[in-house]
Amino acid sequence: MIKSNTMKIGVICGLVALVLSSCVSRQKLAYFQNMERIDGNTTPNYYTTVIENNDLLNITVSPSGATEMDLKLVQPFNLPVTPAPNVTGTITGQPRLQSYLVDNKGNIDFPVLGQLHVAGLTRQALIELLKTRISEYVNNPIINVRIDNFKVSVLGEVKMPGSYQIEDERITLPEALALAGDMTIYGRRDNVLVIRETEGIKKYAYLDLTKSDFIDSPYYYLQQNDVVYIEPNKAQMQASAYNRNIPIFISVASVLISIAILITK
Repeated sequence: MIKSNTMKIGVICGLVALVLSSCVSRQKLAYFQNMERIDGNTTPNYYTTVIENNDLLNITVSPSGATEMDLKLVQPFNLPVTPAPNVTGTITGQPRLQSYLVDNKGNIDFPVLGQLHVAGLTRQALIELLKTRISEYVNNPIINVRIDNFKVSVLGEVKMPGSYQIEDERITLPEALALAGDMTIYGRRDNVLVIRETEGIKKYAYLDLTKSDFIDSPYYYLQQNDVVYIEPNKAQMQASAYNRNIPIFISVASVLISIAILITK
């Protein structure tokens, strides 16, 4: 009788374990499953960063020469550099570059040149514009432009959700997921949402990362302030409807029953 009960308990525990476990196919988990189609056949996807409203631009103007006169000529075109305070509010002496905020009309106020419309321009286009205008005052100026607030946000079923600052202003969707620690096993790889705002208009796309087709999407390269959301799969959504500790409770109950049977022998 005891042996029969033990066998029944073993069968029940096995069935419970089978129900709680799930077999996920490769098609639902693996990325880039048909990469062979893009081998030498993909149209080049050129990436350009476009300046948007509310961007913070770091613009420096340098002379092509190194004389004292050259340095004086470019000085009016650069914002003053101020020492950066530390956490206690005292000055550390480390320089902090000031930035230009692109207003809601897409303009910045630039020294000497006045108001410039920069929204919608690429970095290179802005460099060429500034070089042309400043060349009226400085011979062959060197212009450097950076977007200080270039960041992307990754949310949902990833290991480390959050916002990530991008130093080189170039990042792909897979690279953003890598920064966030990749998707968890519960994330849907076939329905990744990317939200983007362009000229005040919000756009979005759902991408299937299990197929290589998304490499050709305009959302493959992320823009500043893009939001990536990883939706939980069906199993994860169902799991949220019941106590996640149930498998633990079942295991503990199984152990207690086994102990009780041993005691009653």
